[in-house]
Amino acid sequence: MDQVLLDEFILGALAEDIGDGDHTSLACIPEHLNGCARLIAKQDGVLAGVEVVQSVFQLADKELSCEVFIKDGSIIKHGELVFTLCGPRRSILKTERLALNILQRMSGIATQTALYVSQIKGTSAKILDTRKTTPNLRFLEKEAVKIGGGFNHRMGLFDMIMIKDNHIDFAGGIKKAIQSTLEYLEKNHKDLKIEIEARSIDELKSILKVGGIHRIMLDNFTPEETKRALLLIDKKYETESSGGINLKTIREYAETGVDYISVGALTHQILSLDMSLKAI
Repeated sequence: MDQVLLDEFILGALAEDIGDGDHTSLACIPEHLNGCARLIAKQDGVLAGVEVVQSVFQLADKELSCEVFIKDGSIIKHGELVFTLCGPRRSILKTERLALNILQRMSGIATQTALYVSQIKGTSAKILDTRKTTPNLRFLEKEAVKIGGGFNHRMGLFDMIMIKDNHIDFAGGIKKAIQSTLEYLEKNHKDLKIEIEARSIDELKSILKVGGIHRIMLDNFTPEETKRALLLIDKKYETESSGGINLKTIREYAETGVDYISVGALTHQILSLDMSLKAI
């Protein structure tokens, strides 16, 4: 993870929450008192975000010390002690909500991802996330996907060419979209992989006729249509299934032999994992 990006996020998040002061703690808690608090899991799941919140504590107050008992990626059970945080009581209180928000959301994503990954165990398919993320939290949410056993698709618009339906329509068709992309990459000396979306078997045939790409996304294909498409592609390009795939249907898609399955629900339909930070 990019530490500079993480530090900028943490400082911004702390500023958003604290403003001109945590007046409740300033009013109630004497300045020089130290204390400790425990982070307790209140639900079963996959833990994610512990390393991130350690940076929160260090940036907020270097006198805070965190003793970690369970690491990122571990299965946690209700009632388990994740870490103990000690230091100035005011600093514990001003970092509490930010730390919980990060841990709960990242753990919710990691837990959901692990559930999807378990559904395709024994197949060659890999679970991918999407760009359906919370603005400015993408890097944390995608990290949580990896912790849960999934894989990251592109981070943004800058690190991969993704020719989707609207690009094809605006460009004037599949052939023009691919040719323009190849010309653009050559002209600008860019070395980016090209993925293109196919909405039907007919579009897939047009893509195969033009070529010049690396991966084909089969958008809203049924499992049977996917099998037919894979026969046509014949392993010449990477393949990805996408569009409304859920826990009930993902196994059937994975068993077609597709390389990747992208699931937007990993990051945009998430219930945070319940945790609490309690004073000792």
